[in-house]
Amino acid sequence: MGLLIALSWDGNWRHRIKRPFVFTTETGTLAAMSVALVTGGTGAIGSAVVRSLVSRGSHVAFTWRSDAAKAAALEAELGGQATGVRLDLTDPAAAVSAVAHVVEAHGGLDTLVYASGPFVPFKYVSQTSAREFADFLARDAGAFFNVLEPALPHIREAKGSIVAVATTALSRVIVRDGLSAAPKGAIEGILRTLAVEEGRFGVRANLVGVGMTSVGMATELLESGAFTEQQAVSGIPLRRFATAEDVAEAVAFLASAKAGFISGQTLNVDGGYSA
Repeated sequence: MGLLIALSWDGNWRHRIKRPFVFTTETGTLAAMSVALVTGGTGAIGSAVVRSLVSRGSHVAFTWRSDAAKAAALEAELGGQATGVRLDLTDPAAAVSAVAHVVEAHGGLDTLVYASGPFVPFKYVSQTSAREFADFLARDAGAFFNVLEPALPHIREAKGSIVAVATTALSRVIVRDGLSAAPKGAIEGILRTLAVEEGRFGVRANLVGVGMTSVGMATELLESGAFTEQQAVSGIPLRRFATAEDVAEAVAFLASAKAGFISGQTLNVDGGYSA
């Protein structure tokens, strides 16, 4: 295996190197190590994705917005194979700068995983104002596009992969979940379009639809009393919630060469809920 180093972000990259290499036993040659950018890397699902990609040999840059302690802990846990970048994804200029620094530090970028999104309250569409709807579109679909735009040329150059973490509500309507489903639906539309438009360059784009999970936003909704655990589990054929690792495995698969002929698709990780 080639050189692995630890990098950190404090407004400037302290070290800049050319893209590391790994020795591939299948061909006996050197191949460029995968470089992935994962947004929302300190969230429950985002951090699981970071760990999963690192375990498969990728170097991962992950974004975080407010939890410096979690970002530092994740960096320390993964021993230099993951580096955090503080980023407000609603700031297009900051997203451009962050992607540029990742590419400069690692010599390229071949995988983008969007695992971000605001906390979304359960409420009826009829109780949602136009201003609130626009705000959630900006903080989710808009945030995705902000990081996609600067990353896409590098993904294209690498013939890489884009994966977004979304919701199973795109396959089966969930009452009072419109503020989540609508922005994620916009992201799904962008990804399917990318699969068609960018496929000629070798780019793949897919989505993971997430059902009820034992972590993250679902936990907050349970605690808020939006629904009970029994109500949620009763609608899932496998009779349990997804773990962060369940979702991360699906993301890592779609980002990998093993899914090399899969593009423009949604893989639901929902225990059969959307069936």
